[in-house]
Amino acid sequence: MSEATYFILAALLDGPLHGYAVIKRVQELSGGRVGLAVGTLYGALERMTDGGLIEVDREEVVAGRPRRYFRATASGRESVQEEAGRLAAAAAVVTGRTAASKRPASGTGPAAAAGAVVIA
Repeated sequence: MSEATYFILAALLDGPLHGYAVIKRVQELSGGRVGLAVGTLYGALERMTDGGLIEVDREEVVAGRPRRYFRATASGRESVQEEAGRLAAAAAVVTGRTAASKRPASGTGPAAAAGAVVIA
C-alpha cells in the first residue's frame, strides 16, 4: 500500500471528507510529512474508488461548485488496519534490536565486575 493510500484511508476513518479536507487531514496525521497535490489526491481517490477501498458518500454544491465527499468502505478499513499491523510488526524488528543493543551484554559492566550476575 502506498503512503498516500495509507494516509488517505487513515484520514477517512473518522468519517466522510471532501478532497480539500482529505489533503489537510493527511498533513495533520503525518505531522506535515506527507503533502498531497490536488492532482495526486484525485488520481488516488479514483484508483481507491475503483479498487473498492473508498466510495462516494454524497455530493453537494458549495458556492456554485460541486463538492464530493468520500468515505472508507469496510474493505478500505480492513486494508488500512492490516497495513498498520504490518508496519507495526516491521517497526518492532528494528526497535527491538535498538533496545537490545543498548543493554549491556551479560557478564560485562560494573555489576559483573563486582561479581553480580547480570540478567538481560
